[in-house]
Amino acid sequence: MRLVYDLHTHSTASDGTLTPAELVSHAAASGVEVLALTDHDTTAGITDALQAATKYQPFSLVPGIELSVTWNRQTIHLVGLGIDPEDSHLQQGLVRIMEFRQWRAEEIGRRLSGAGIENAYQHAKALSNGRLISRTHFGRYLVQIGKAKDMRDVFRHYLVAGKPGHVAGEWAALEEAIGWIHHAGGQAVIAHPARYRLTRTKLRKLIGQFRECGGEAIEVVSGSHSKDEMFTMARHAADFDLLASAGSDFHSPEHAWNSMGRLPQIPHGITPVWSDWS
Repeated sequence: MRLVYDLHTHSTASDGTLTPAELVSHAAASGVEVLALTDHDTTAGITDALQAATKYQPFSLVPGIELSVTWNRQTIHLVGLGIDPEDSHLQQGLVRIMEFRQWRAEEIGRRLSGAGIENAYQHAKALSNGRLISRTHFGRYLVQIGKAKDMRDVFRHYLVAGKPGHVAGEWAALEEAIGWIHHAGGQAVIAHPARYRLTRTKLRKLIGQFRECGGEAIEVVSGSHSKDEMFTMARHAADFDLLASAGSDFHSPEHAWNSMGRLPQIPHGITPVWSDWS
């Protein structure tokens, strides 16, 4: 009998709208049996999620994280699965990333103020947990005040390169982030690879360097991947001898495009990342 996996989700510990406990409850109600909590650059929600997971059977919670990486002057995300959230090496790295995140949030606020949107930082902070303020929180505020119709509209007009609220990322290096994940006992996964604005040649260069640095897997099945993209990523996984992961990138029940419990099966011919999990 096949278990239902979702190995990429977010809670209020980063930019999701459900608390870790609510996320676990929602996942269980959606038919997910193995859930990874992979908040952006923080492990703060894992303890609560693990505790909540004990209420549901059969159900397993995989401690995870989604790390921000700068590669070739572009932001890339790596998911870490099966990590020790208390690992000191990982936590030291996260301190540096969180310091940059705080500066970036303040700078986004300053730049939006220059574009005539006052107090955006304060409002974005109010929509966050107060510790991690992301572009998503700015986006939710801009939608609230009618500056954009939805989150994609926000990013298109305010938060991408060349727009008033854009601030370039200065994240961990690829090899460095993979090292943090491995030191914490986890497996490194390239998150939603079809989302990056990379040519086929550059994407394969990224995957090749990721593999050379010891990365284990690629998200073949993603809430943001089309069917064609899924099969393309399956071919890349096979070409580079990588394992295949599956995750919705769930942030909120309001986003139907990445609902839980609806992911397609990983295509035949490639090995799932969970194949040797006990």
